[in-house]
Amino acid sequence: MDQNILFAIIGVAGIILGIIAGKLIFSKDTKKQVAEAEILAQSILKEAELRGETFKKEKELEAKERFVQMRSNHEKEVFEKNKKINDAENRIRQKEQSINQKEGNLDKHLKENETIKENLNRQIELVNIKRTELEKHQEEHIRRLEKIAGLTAEEAKTQLVESLKHEAQSRALVIQQEIIEDAKQKANKEARKIIIQTIQRTAAEQAIENSITVFNLESDEIKGQIIGREGRNIRAIEAATGVDLIVDDTPEAIVLSSFDPLRREIARLSLQRLVADGRIHPARIEEVVEKTKKQIEEQVMDIGERTVIELGIHGLHKELVRMVGRMRFRSSYGQNLLMHSREVANLCGIMAAELGMNSKLAKRAGLLHDIGKVPDEETELSHALLGAKLAEKYGENPAIVNAIGAHHDEMEMQYVISPIVQACDAISGARPGARREIMQQYLQRIKDLENLAMTYNGVEKAYAIQAGRELRVIVEADKVSDQDSEKLSFEIAQKIQTEMTFPGQIKVTVIREKRAVNVAR
Repeated sequence: MDQNILFAIIGVAGIILGIIAGKLIFSKDTKKQVAEAEILAQSILKEAELRGETFKKEKELEAKERFVQMRSNHEKEVFEKNKKINDAENRIRQKEQSINQKEGNLDKHLKENETIKENLNRQIELVNIKRTELEKHQEEHIRRLEKIAGLTAEEAKTQLVESLKHEAQSRALVIQQEIIEDAKQKANKEARKIIIQTIQRTAAEQAIENSITVFNLESDEIKGQIIGREGRNIRAIEAATGVDLIVDDTPEAIVLSSFDPLRREIARLSLQRLVADGRIHPARIEEVVEKTKKQIEEQVMDIGERTVIELGIHGLHKELVRMVGRMRFRSSYGQNLLMHSREVANLCGIMAAELGMNSKLAKRAGLLHDIGKVPDEETELSHALLGAKLAEKYGENPAIVNAIGAHHDEMEMQYVISPIVQACDAISGARPGARREIMQQYLQRIKDLENLAMTYNGVEKAYAIQAGRELRVIVEADKVSDQDSEKLSFEIAQKIQTEMTFPGQIKVTVIREKRAVNVAR
């Protein structure tokens, strides 16, 4: 249709040009003008035909491209649908395998119950035989009583009933005790079997973090830049991060010392940025440390999200995910808290599956059982009760809340998964080399030292460095004067001396820095 219109327009144009050419011919040389007009008209028609062919080819190419694109989209949709169908078939196949396994376990338990039932029937038959024998003895006893004692039948019957009653009670107690002991032996045997299978099916990493981190350098020349003029750069890094920097004769290395793994990681990443940038001075150090802290927060969230995805836990509140990520930078008796929680989660999932319970719920409770050890603020509650409170706050299942609060017997166990979480926590902590009591005591002493300094008014930050031999207290210049700083240093030292037990001596350094900041616009 478009081609016909184009041809019509070209034809009309040719006619108009012909008329104009005719008038010119009549005005001058008619024959010559007519010939030229014909030649012009033919050239116009040829050009129109060429344009029409070009237009036609362009439309055909566009149609082919659209066809190819639609075909590609169709094939992609078919591929995605086939993939979804295959995934659904795999899930159905896995569920069938799980159901078959549960049926096998159920059949096994039914056979054991039938065996117990047969034993009970034999016991009942034995009791019936004994009862028959007792009835015969009763009749004989009645005859003897009537003959020897001259008792009436009612009196003899009363004595006989009393004697038989005591004998039957004693025999029943013996049989009952035998049945209970047999059940206990089978239960203990089955429990040991489940626990051993659970431990054997779990591979755990034994990761114990120390209190130092070694930062490697490309050359010893960078040490001078990090130290700065009269050590101002090192002081700025220590004040901003709370980490003690040890620069000694060790070639191409600086040691970062702190009891808090999170602080050491912030200091390490900050040093890495500063060395790569080359600009190392107090203002730049503070700027980089602040950026690194924000980066660490993002990294904590990323670690938490990766952990819950790997464990197959869904629908966890963002705050709980963040707390799971913070476990990576915490330790419990020298054992990394995140590794411990992951191990407990896997143990709980396997043990719950062996017992025919909800393995996903048990795995979720195992992962969250120690979230009370990474609170945003210090509290007087134990970590188990605090963890239960946090889980309840963020909408977790009541069974999970109870399992968290009861895994150290601080709450009454109300659900079946609670003892599973407690048992798996004990299994993880009892592995050889998993925990170190001395390390935990040291970390707690350092933490108590910092918390003691933070109780005073005007204290902004407090860092225990050099393995707890020095306490650096940074105060707010607007609230604490120079004279108050000296007084504060003395009071903190006296309080440490009277309230804490520590080896050697502790140096208390109060730092007061006044800054005047204005912006030129």
